[in-house]
Amino acid sequence: MSRGHWRISRRIGHFRGDRRVVWLLIAVGLLLAARGWLADHPQHNPWAPLDLNDPPGWATQSKLLALKDDPVECRAVLERSGVAFRALEPRGEGACRLEDRTVLAALPLSPDMPPTTCPVGIGLELWLRDVVQPAAVESFGAEVTRIEHFGAFSCRRLYGRAEGRWSEHATGNAIDIAAFVLADGQRIAVLGDWTGADEEAAFLHEVRDGACPLFATVLSPDYNAAHADHFHFDQSGRYMGVCR
Repeated sequence: MSRGHWRISRRIGHFRGDRRVVWLLIAVGLLLAARGWLADHPQHNPWAPLDLNDPPGWATQSKLLALKDDPVECRAVLERSGVAFRALEPRGEGACRLEDRTVLAALPLSPDMPPTTCPVGIGLELWLRDVVQPAAVESFGAEVTRIEHFGAFSCRRLYGRAEGRWSEHATGNAIDIAAFVLADGQRIAVLGDWTGADEEAAFLHEVRDGACPLFATVLSPDYNAAHADHFHFDQSGRYMGVCR
C-alpha cells in the first residue's frame, strides 16, 4: 500500500471511530432525557411506585394488576396516596377465602362500601375521580353523590353454575355497579338508561369505557343479558383486557 493510500485509510478509520462516538453520545443523551421525562411523569414509569395522586398513565393498569396478590403493598399505596381505608381480618375458607378485605372510607357507594380486594378499591377510587365525576359534571352539571351497587362478595361459581370456574366475586375481587345518583337527585340506571341517544346513555357508555384502563375485566349490557342491569368490574388476571 502506498503512503497516500495508507493516509486515506487512516482518516477513514478515524472518521468511523468518531462516528461511533457521536452515536454513543446521542444514545446516552436520549437515555438521560428519557429518564428525566419518566421522573417528571411517574404515571408512565413502570418502575415508579404507584401514587393515586398522579393522573392515570401508560403504566397505571400494570401497576394495579401487580398489586392483586399483594394486599400489604396495595394498602401501602393507599397510605402513600392519602386515601382513608380500613383493613378487615380475613375470613372464609376454600375457594371463598377472603384474604384481602379492604374498605375505602370515602367512596359514595350505596347501600354501603362493601369489603373488596384492595386493587378493586383502588380501581373504584380512580374511576370515580378521573372518569365518573368529570363525565357527570360535563353532561349534567352536577356531581355523583351516590353509586348504587349489587355487592362485591358472593361465594359462587360463574353465573351461579354448579360446576366450573369460580367467580371473582367469590373472593371479593369484583363489584357490580347498578346506578348513579346526582347531587340534584337525578338517577341514572344501567337498566333502562343504557340504550338510546340521550345524555344518560352517553354518560353510561363513557363511564363504562373509562373503567377499562383501570380494571382487568369490564362487562356491561353489551356483553350479555346477564349484565343487562349492571357493570361488572374485577381485577383478575384470568380475563385481563376484556372490555365490553
